Amino acid sequence: MSTAFDDVLAANEDYVRDFGLAGLEPVAARGLALVTCMDSRIEPLDMLGLKPGDAKILRNAGARVTDDTLRTLVLAVYLLGVNRVMVLPHTRCKMASVSGDAEVHDIIATQYGVDTRSLEFHTDNDQIGALRHDLERIRHHPLLPADLAVMGALYDVDTGRVTPVRE
Repeated sequence: MSTAFDDVLAANEDYVRDFGLAGLEPVAARGLALVTCMDSRIEPLDMLGLKPGDAKILRNAGARVTDDTLRTLVLAVYLLGVNRVMVLPHTRCKMASVSGDAEVHDIIATQYGVDTRSLEFHTDNDQIGALRHDLERIRHHPLLPADLAVMGALYDVDTGRVTPVRE
C-alpha cells in the first residue's frame, strides 16, 4: 500500500543505516536557541557553523516570537542549557510581504474556501520593526533571566549572509 509519505520513510531507512547521533545529550551544547522561519531555504546548522546538539532550533512562519515561542524559550533556558537567543527572520519572507493577517485570511478564504479568522498569523510587513518588537518580548518576559543574551539578525536567502540588526 502506497502512501503520501513513502519517499520520506524510504529516506529515513537510508538515514538509519548511517545514524551517528546516538547518545547526544538533550542540552544545547553551545547554549544557543535560534528562532527562525519554517522556510525550507534556511539551513540553520550550516549557516551558523553549528552541528547537531549545539542549539535548540524553534521554527515557525515568519520567525515570530509568539506565546508558544516564549513558553519554549523558558523551558530551553531552565532545562536545556540555553543562555543566549538569536531571532533570525529572512529576506523574501511571505509573512513579511503581505499587509497583515486580514490579507492572508482573505487569500485563503478566496482560494480555498477556508475561514481562518480564528487564527493569528503574526504577519507584519515591517519586518525589522516586528523583529525589534519580538526581541523586546524576550528581554522583558518575567520568566526569562534579565541577563539572557538576545540578538536579532536577518538571513539573506539569496546570499546566505546573516546580518545583525541594530537596535
